[in-house]
Amino acid sequence: MTNQTTQWTRQDIRFASDDSFCAGWLYLPSEGSKPRPAVILGHGLGALKEMGLEPYAEAFANAGYVVVVFDYRHFGESGGKPRQLLDIKHQLTDWKAALAYVRALDQVNPEQVAIFGSSFGGGHVIITAAEDAKVAAAIAQCPFTNGIASAFTLGPLGLAKVGMLSAMDTAGSLLGLKPGMINLAGPPHSAALMNAPDVVSGYQAMVPDGLQHGDKVAARVGLAISRHFPGHYAKKVRCPILFAICEHDTVAPAGPTIRYARQAPKGELVSYPIGHFDIYLGEAFANAIADQLAFLQKHVPVTP
Repeated sequence: MTNQTTQWTRQDIRFASDDSFCAGWLYLPSEGSKPRPAVILGHGLGALKEMGLEPYAEAFANAGYVVVVFDYRHFGESGGKPRQLLDIKHQLTDWKAALAYVRALDQVNPEQVAIFGSSFGGGHVIITAAEDAKVAAAIAQCPFTNGIASAFTLGPLGLAKVGMLSAMDTAGSLLGLKPGMINLAGPPHSAALMNAPDVVSGYQAMVPDGLQHGDKVAARVGLAISRHFPGHYAKKVRCPILFAICEHDTVAPAGPTIRYARQAPKGELVSYPIGHFDIYLGEAFANAIADQLAFLQKHVPVTP
């Protein structure tokens, strides 16, 4: 894929991660040989790169960055079995593999690699930036930061249903059974990992026509999510990190994230009067990408 106006090309890539591989897109500038800063993008809960990350990637590429967008193992075109297994440790390993891949590219300055994560991936970049001192900058967009706060968004009935399915699948995994699945998005009170009133319409709006996308994941992750607190790592992040917060977030509540953001030594915070899924489209996207490009140009600038 070539963009003649902005002078970059996109190609499909694979890079090794643990015992399998991640598939993704690599955006390279068409001109210039000097190593450049790079941005790596990863998505949220069970989502694929095609679900709203392409406009962000193209905006970063238009600004002159080398860009990599990838899918986690077990999802999309990436390897890994069983399919639709949402394993937090696996995904954090994929972030480490993506960083190693990008830093080894001839077109990239390995000291100037930034990371961008949205939703559940926003929590991953907080942890990754805290554990990898070489990360140059990080963007955590509508980030999942507090498992208990997100669990409470399900409501008592939804939480009970999710907990039951998760416990059953966890037990089944110990017996070597095929994963029992759970919906990623559903209506209020349903057995879904996200079930707020705006979830179904918001999630579906991210899925482009014709995309073959699994809308379920192995239910065992439900219990793991409630015990997951990426926000605790914010105080350990030494690089500049931008928290882009949706004030009316029904999936990753803004309150805990704001408190965590204020603990980051070089944290910056922007907030928008929108819901969790609005930030990928229209005016909300335009506002968010403008703030993110300004942040990157300040901390990881592309020079002529």
